[in-house]
Amino acid sequence: MTKKLTLPDLPLMGGCQCGAVRYKLCGPPVVFYICHCTECQKQSSGAFGQSLQVRRNDLKVEGKLHVWQRSSDSRNLVAGEFCPECGSRLFHRREGYQDRLNIKAGTLDDTSWLWPAGHIWTKSKQPWVDLSETMLDYPGQPENFDALTERWQQMTASN
Repeated sequence: MTKKLTLPDLPLMGGCQCGAVRYKLCGPPVVFYICHCTECQKQSSGAFGQSLQVRRNDLKVEGKLHVWQRSSDSRNLVAGEFCPECGSRLFHRREGYQDRLNIKAGTLDDTSWLWPAGHIWTKSKQPWVDLSETMLDYPGQPENFDALTERWQQMTASN
């Protein structure tokens, strides 16, 4: 059975720890998933990263951002955008996703409604993280995010 979510009213608001950067999401999220790769573990200083994929045009940002870039295992360029004052990482984008980016979902003002459509890079997950059998589960990078996005649409569809 697919969990049903009620999305909060738009816009969704968020920002960094010090408040120097604030953002507003004016359109619905495309998908929300959890990444267990070792890079996300390092970036979050935790067991996983939370990625809320959105359309770039739906996001309005106030404040200055710095960008840090690295190559991924698939040789794609990955960029993380963060507050230069407090260091909070707010956004993550990949080459090839010109119209989308990921909000690091823990930076939302209200995270109480979040429930992931699935998990990626689970071969790197911490051994104490238990995943529900009903969750989509990818041992590495999915070839595409179609199944995750479809699950998210099922979860967020109005009754």
